[in-house]
Amino acid sequence: MNRRDLLAEAVLSTKALSSRYLAGFNDVTAVRQTPDLPNHVAWLLGHCALTMHRVSEKLDGQGLPPADFITGDGHSGSRDKGYFDCEAVAFASQPQERHDRFPKLERSVEIFNAACDRLATAVRGADEIKLDTPVRWGNAEIPLWQLVIRMVFHNGFHTGQAADLRRALGFKSIFA
Repeated sequence: MNRRDLLAEAVLSTKALSSRYLAGFNDVTAVRQTPDLPNHVAWLLGHCALTMHRVSEKLDGQGLPPADFITGDGHSGSRDKGYFDCEAVAFASQPQERHDRFPKLERSVEIFNAACDRLATAVRGADEIKLDTPVRWGNAEIPLWQLVIRMVFHNGFHTGQAADLRRALGFKSIFA
């Protein structure tokens, strides 16, 4: 297996690993927050998807998929139309328990999975020189291949928040 395939498969593995922690959530609990935890499941899925798309843009030069994201004011997401407002799921945004502003759970998962697929495809389509190209990410500059690994960690980190939400909401263990 070459580096591109290894990176792509690592990203794709986060679909199944993350989805395990969504068991028991529904359209109501997907936007439920608890006082001691910062995010809800719909926000987690949209945030991770948006972040992966931003990395994909650096690889494939394409923008965000307009059916999945709009650039609004943080309050323009739509449950009925099934898209996220970028500002509502961006870094440092403040998730709200608003059913009208986040897609339903099934659609949120679909958007997350599509972002994983796009990033994996973009990685597989990049040449080795592109993967070694340093890019600006936050306050750092890192090679694209390391940024892809960071997305796998990022998805895992936020899946941990979903695990915390499961406990806080009294859900059964996924291991039971």
